[in-house]
Amino acid sequence: MIIGTIVNGIVIDHIPAGRGMELYHYLKLDGLECEVALIKNAVSEKYGKKDILKVNEVIDLNFDMLGYIAPQITVNIIKNGNRISKIHPQLPATITGVIKCRNPRCITSIEQE
Repeated sequence: MIIGTIVNGIVIDHIPAGRGMELYHYLKLDGLECEVALIKNAVSEKYGKKDILKVNEVIDLNFDMLGYIAPQITVNIIKNGNRISKIHPQLPATITGVIKCRNPRCITSIEQE
């Protein structure tokens, strides 16, 4: 399989296998006009299998949200065909406004604070 080379963009690597689409939706990548590639179940020496997201544009990312959903991921920033930055998001102490409980009677959706 051949996926195009990224000249300026972001590669989110080491996503747990099967969670790439979840991350795709949380990052709202479906609203972008640029090329986005989701590679599912790629071979990983460290994890066995992994998902990878490639975005052919540099976008702002919520690193707290990324650290919450998958703290083992790696975010590579690519400029002019070279990796200029490699970021390992950390699990934040607190996070708000990322995931909403589906249970309508959940304490998080009933109480104000």
